[in-house]
Amino acid sequence: MNPNAVITFPLFGDWLVIDLPRYFTIFGFNIYYYGLFITIGYTLAGLYILKRRDLFGLTRDNILDLVLIAIPCGLIGARIYFMLFNFEDFFAPGKWGNILRFRDGGLAVYGGIIASGLVFIIYSRVKKIHLGSLLDAAGFGLFIGQAVGRWGNFINREAYGVETDLPWKMGLTSGSTTTYVHPAFLYESLWNIAGLLIIHIFSKKAKTKYPGQYFLFYVAWYGLGRFMIEGLRTDSLMIPGTDLRASQLLAAFSCFTAIVIIFVNFLRGVEVAVVPAGAAKDEDESDNEDESDSIDDLAELDGATEEEVLTETDDDAAEDIEDESDEDNNNEEKKNEED
Repeated sequence: MNPNAVITFPLFGDWLVIDLPRYFTIFGFNIYYYGLFITIGYTLAGLYILKRRDLFGLTRDNILDLVLIAIPCGLIGARIYFMLFNFEDFFAPGKWGNILRFRDGGLAVYGGIIASGLVFIIYSRVKKIHLGSLLDAAGFGLFIGQAVGRWGNFINREAYGVETDLPWKMGLTSGSTTTYVHPAFLYESLWNIAGLLIIHIFSKKAKTKYPGQYFLFYVAWYGLGRFMIEGLRTDSLMIPGTDLRASQLLAAFSCFTAIVIIFVNFLRGVEVAVVPAGAAKDEDESDNEDESDSIDDLAELDGATEEEVLTETDDDAAEDIEDESDEDNNNEEKKNEED
C-alpha cells in the first residue's frame, strides 16, 4: 500500500479525511510520527507506573532504572525479531545498511517484550526484587505503550487488515483507487485499553494478590486479542517455509500458558501479598519518617498514645534534674559539717 495514501472512514462521512505525511520537519530534521507515538506511549506508561509504584513495591530509582535500560533494550529486541523474519531485507548483499534504519519502521512487539523480560530478570537478581512485581509493572506499562504506539502504524498506513465492507471500515485512497480494509491498528489499541481498565480496577478492588498476576493477565489478554487480530492483517511475519504467522502462533502459545498458570494458582489458593503499599520507600521519604516511626514504635510497645509518650519523656527529664539537684545539696551539707 502507498505510504502516502489518503485515509478515510466512511462511517464519519467526508469530514474525516487524513492526508498526513509520515513525518514532520523541525530545524531540518525529520520527526517520524511512528517514533513519536512510541515515545509518548512509553512516557505515559512510565508516569503511570511511577504514580502507582507502591502497588509493585518499587521506588522512583527502580522505575527510572527500568525506563533507562528496558526501553532501549526492548527497541533493539523488537528490531532483531523483525529482521529474523525478514532476513533477505537486512542480511543479503548490499542490504546490511538497512539494519540501522529504524526510522523506516520495522519493529515487532513480541521481540521487544522478550528482550525487556530478559532485562527484568537480570535486574531482579541484581537488586533482589521479586521478579513477579517487576513484571506486574511491565504489564501495566505494555498495555499503555501499545495502546498509544499503534497509532504510529496508523500514520504509516501499515498494520491494517484485509478488505471488508463493515461499517467501521477504513479507506486507503491511492490515485483514483480506494481500498476499504479492517483498521487492525485500532482493534489492537482498543483491546489494550480495555485490558488496562480491567486490571486497573481489579488492582484497586482485589483483596487477594500475588506477584506476577497482573503480568499473567496481560500475557493472556494481549495474546488472545493478538491471535484474533493477527489473522486479519496483511503484513504478518511468517515462519520461513510455512504459511504460519509467527506472532499469531506465539500469541496463542503465550495466552494458553498464562491461562493455565492463572488457573493452577487459583486451584492452589495462592494468596501471597505483594509488598504492602508504602513498604518500599524512596530514600528521602525514609529519612523524613525515621523520627516519627521511633515514636510510633514506643507508643505501640507501651499501649500509649503519642502524646502520652512525649509527656512521660518530659516528666522523666524533670525528675532527673531534681535528683541531680538533691545530690548537690547533700554534698554541700556534708562539706559544711566537716568544716
